[in-house]
Amino acid sequence: MTVEATPIAESRPPSGGRNGLHSFHLPHAHLSSPFGDDWFALKAEAFARFFGTPVFLVAQTVIVTVWIVINVFGWLVFDTYPFILLNLAFSLQAAYAAPLILLAQTRQADRDKAMAISDAQHREALHEITEERQRATAEQTALLVQMLQQNTDLTKSMVALAERIESLAVELRNHILQSND
Repeated sequence: MTVEATPIAESRPPSGGRNGLHSFHLPHAHLSSPFGDDWFALKAEAFARFFGTPVFLVAQTVIVTVWIVINVFGWLVFDTYPFILLNLAFSLQAAYAAPLILLAQTRQADRDKAMAISDAQHREALHEITEERQRATAEQTALLVQMLQQNTDLTKSMVALAERIESLAVELRNHILQSND
């Protein structure tokens, strides 16, 4: 893949942009929401993200503890000792959580891949810009060396001409002095 080199001002990514992404991530901005953008997708993503949080784990632990305590002490018996209803609730939770988590992981992998490709393209563009700058610097350096050599040659010519003029001036003076004598 080749990316055209851009001038220095255009090669710098903006500090922000649409969706807070750098300009080289914009082609992949449509991947920002892993479940799509409709109501269900947003709720499903929020639910999948909530599963691994400490709040969820603590809340689930509290609910299970209260469930067991209520049923063991007999305050309200709706699920006796092997806690089959609780086990069914866990199975139901797992049946919904597993596909959501797998979907989230798959879509996150797709986003990561797209961002990696985008970053690689950006690094390639930066590399090409750097190479172009190095070529331009080498050309400018060669031009400066050439100009310095020309300046040196001109200075030598001027010194030689100045010496020649001085010697001619001395000869002319001597000639004038001799003709006046």
